[in-house]
Amino acid sequence: MTAQPAASTAAHLEQRLLFEVGQHSCAGVKSVNEDAIGIRIPVDSLLTTKGAAAVIADGVSAAEAGQEASQSSVTSFLSDYFSTPEAWSVRHSVQQVLTALNRWLYRNGQHLPDSGKGFLTTFSAVVFKSQHAHLFHVGDSRIYRFREGQLEQLTQDHAVPVGNGQTYLSRALGLDVRLDVDYQRLPLEQGDLFLLTTDGVHDPLTHQELVQWAKREDLTLEARCEQLNAAALAAGSQDNLSSQMLRIVSLPRPEMDEVVEKLTELRFPPFLNEGDVLDGLRIERELHASNRSQVYLVRDVDSSQQYCMKTPSVNFEDDPAYIERFVMESWIGSRIHSPYVVRVLEPPRPRSCLYYLTEYVAGMSLAQWMREHPRPAVEEVVYLADQVAKGLRAMHRRETLHQDLKPDNILIDRQGQVKLIDFGSCRVAGIDEIATPLQRDHVLGTATYAAPEYHVGAGIDARADLFSLAVICFEMLTGTLPFQGRLEHCRNAREFLSTTYTPSYQINPLVPQWIDGALRKAMRFHPERRHGDVAEFVHELHKPNPGYLAFHQRPLLERDPVRTWKLIAIGLGLLELLTLVLLLD
Repeated sequence: MTAQPAASTAAHLEQRLLFEVGQHSCAGVKSVNEDAIGIRIPVDSLLTTKGAAAVIADGVSAAEAGQEASQSSVTSFLSDYFSTPEAWSVRHSVQQVLTALNRWLYRNGQHLPDSGKGFLTTFSAVVFKSQHAHLFHVGDSRIYRFREGQLEQLTQDHAVPVGNGQTYLSRALGLDVRLDVDYQRLPLEQGDLFLLTTDGVHDPLTHQELVQWAKREDLTLEARCEQLNAAALAAGSQDNLSSQMLRIVSLPRPEMDEVVEKLTELRFPPFLNEGDVLDGLRIERELHASNRSQVYLVRDVDSSQQYCMKTPSVNFEDDPAYIERFVMESWIGSRIHSPYVVRVLEPPRPRSCLYYLTEYVAGMSLAQWMREHPRPAVEEVVYLADQVAKGLRAMHRRETLHQDLKPDNILIDRQGQVKLIDFGSCRVAGIDEIATPLQRDHVLGTATYAAPEYHVGAGIDARADLFSLAVICFEMLTGTLPFQGRLEHCRNAREFLSTTYTPSYQINPLVPQWIDGALRKAMRFHPERRHGDVAEFVHELHKPNPGYLAFHQRPLLERDPVRTWKLIAIGLGLLELLTLVLLLD
């Protein structure tokens, strides 16, 4: 299949992953070939962000639509996988595609006269991205790897023997509305040879015979696949025959000098003052400055359109990791499409130096709004939190974590519309899979709002952004930070767990107890005890959770046993002291 054009990624990530490939499929002794095979190696930036893929499927002969199932699975996968967002990880992308594909096959199978024999097929795929192979498998087609003279079967057959040499598939695409797919992620080495076969090939041949065909160097991979199928047919195969071979010719191993050269193709912009013109953009005023970047309001001299221009700080002119992160900011922002996230825009003219443009949002930051509204109505806080959550959900759907959610990074325009800004700390699953010689600069967000897992080394997921949102909501409702503002001073699990949560309704009596219950849950130390996502959290801000109301009606000993025993200890101590005083008198 031919590669489709795609938006280019940052030039420094584009690395060479080269293959030698071959494949062959035939009906064998059968009149119809129900196998399907396909390989897609993009020729553009998709090879970097999505990788290359090889797929093999064997339509179940006993099913009524096995041929259609296998062909649709291969064709749809090679199209749909490369259409998923570039920010998604390989595993998430494939899971989404296969889930939809399986439901389509299952639903169509239910419309056939015999719903037990419908659109069924085995499915095995390898996605090669950067320096790893990602394997996905269901059924009894197989994936092998030949390395240093050894042939290793990487997949396990989902076939159950029923006697007389017969088996039935315990797992297949289209068999059940629920899909269980085996997944592996393996490091690649130059020279690795991957062999994919259907059971018509590997069943009649011994393992050693497969090894001999993997070793053959006198034939092209295409010819080798064709003759391997012929050997299986000669060995008595009674099924369709399909095989694929892919050899890793070279892996993307960029040298540091090459990466730095690409990153520094654009120079840092000069120091900019009001009235200066850069690439046809006039500087109107500085909006923000820090030790890491500057943000200016600029106007196009021809169209008069206003933009925000973000420029890197000269403090990091010789720091490749910082430059990579700055370059990636515009790439990340351009792939998030939501009215609640600021838009990254293409410059009207070619850039002469390093910067990027976003839409200009006339309004104020949430930090300024909080100063002007020290005790806002609860409804206003929920309204703003709802919009922030929608922006976060748009990012999370792209497997992108904001990681620096704070009032200064939330803008409110003059119509009350919220916009999330600043992609400088974002983590993108799809980009993290791409190898680089740089020690990536994972910038930690502001400690005041950061989730504990950033400090204790736990896994980071979308619930970290949820934690930050809950801290911001607490601050809006009470004018103070949760845990008496001690979060920014905690550096390990013990320090976090020693903090004391003061309910928001004790500080602001207008806060309903059920809203505080949602806040408390979203700020749990352990991520698994928080809400599943920001949507669930916001739902509880809108709709009272009876569990939180019942919680406050329970005895103090059940709600807070530690506090209860502290109070009992204090009481006993005071009683003992009073007794002692009376005895002395």
